[in-house]
Amino acid sequence: MLKFKFLFLALAGTILGDSSQPQTYAVLIAGSNYWYNYRHQADVCHAYQVLHSHGVPDSNIIVMMYDDIANNSANPTPGVILNHPQGDDVYHGVPKDYTGNDVNVENYIAVLTGNADAVKGIGSGRVLKSGPNDRVFLNFVDHGATGILAFPNDVITAQQLITTLQTMNKQNQYGKLVFYVEACEAGSMFQSILPNNINIFVTTASDSTESSYATYYDIRRQTYLGDLYSVNWMEDSDVENLAAETLSTQYGIVKNLTDLSHVMEYGDTTISSNVVGAFQGEQTSLKAIRAHRAFSAKGIQTASKVPRETVPSYDVPLDILFRRLSQTTCESERTEIKQQINSMLTKRQTFENRFRNIVKKVANSEEQVEKWFKSQPKTLTQLDCHHQLIHGFHDNCYNLGQNPYAMKFAYVLANMCEDKINVAQTVAVFKAQCSATVVSQQSDLPGIH
Repeated sequence: MLKFKFLFLALAGTILGDSSQPQTYAVLIAGSNYWYNYRHQADVCHAYQVLHSHGVPDSNIIVMMYDDIANNSANPTPGVILNHPQGDDVYHGVPKDYTGNDVNVENYIAVLTGNADAVKGIGSGRVLKSGPNDRVFLNFVDHGATGILAFPNDVITAQQLITTLQTMNKQNQYGKLVFYVEACEAGSMFQSILPNNINIFVTTASDSTESSYATYYDIRRQTYLGDLYSVNWMEDSDVENLAAETLSTQYGIVKNLTDLSHVMEYGDTTISSNVVGAFQGEQTSLKAIRAHRAFSAKGIQTASKVPRETVPSYDVPLDILFRRLSQTTCESERTEIKQQINSMLTKRQTFENRFRNIVKKVANSEEQVEKWFKSQPKTLTQLDCHHQLIHGFHDNCYNLGQNPYAMKFAYVLANMCEDKINVAQTVAVFKAQCSATVVSQQSDLPGIH
């Protein structure tokens, strides 16, 4: 009888949920909008499918995405998003907790830190409810630059992100946390900044000074379907036994396949000895079984061996226009595309000229200007200055969330901080020099939204 009682309690714990057993929670975010950024939302939708198919309940997954791609007028398959040219729809079933302008820095921080009051009446209002024994998986996909990650209309700085992660640690919101980041210069968010004693393991698509890469250009949709680092880890998760494969093994596979940028790891690397399934779900789905059989029969990377044309993320908008130009013989359309290309190149050059002139107003000499423009800092040390300068420039000059090309020059602001310039005076220069004309030109993406 006693044995039966223990068995009943064990079964009840399984059915009702045993709070003492670690659970897996996830927050997935695509920080962009517009058709040319299709790949970011496709990556995040695929990430959801990976976790869902491996048994992570939807109640434990929060998704933030602008949601302007699936039913975009440019989509030849309305309601469908692909992350692979021969892949399945990854949009179906995705819980869209925060969409449109609700995908912003304030809401992201509130979700991560479990601040339900801050998002009351916004989106689903759901926040991370993990506890001290739980495993948390974070996935961020978007544009990045030195010490910043982009959102549709704003940016989060390294200082803000690291502070948020430290807050989560202080609030005992996880036992172990794993963070996969797809962005240019993503390593700059963590290099010598992320503590290695708060049980967080991070991998990034790039180091602190290089671009990440878009991949899987689709002629029919005239955009890129995925990002190289992201599709590499997800296609691995699709076919591997996640209850056996370790994070370290997946990191090695992704690092080897992502051959155009340096995939990096930061934080507590001992966590990488844990199995991937602890953070992405350990259940093996029928879909994963079928995929594994297909891969085993054809060779481990056969399904991915479609043309992987890649391009640095900063150059995607321009690359798409040149591809469209090469694909059409209609003279009126070619003329329009050429105008769009010229407009984009003109806006880029105009930005560079204005930006350099603004920087000159801050510098003591031309030599100092050249020093700031010369190379990117490998490590950020002046985080408070960097945070203030980035937001001072974003608020007064160019909306960095809408200008991926402008983000490319964020390293100059970081160099200014490393040179310990006067922050208040520099922000005052931004305000004085950045006219309404500059601010109104918030997008360098004519015709390909």
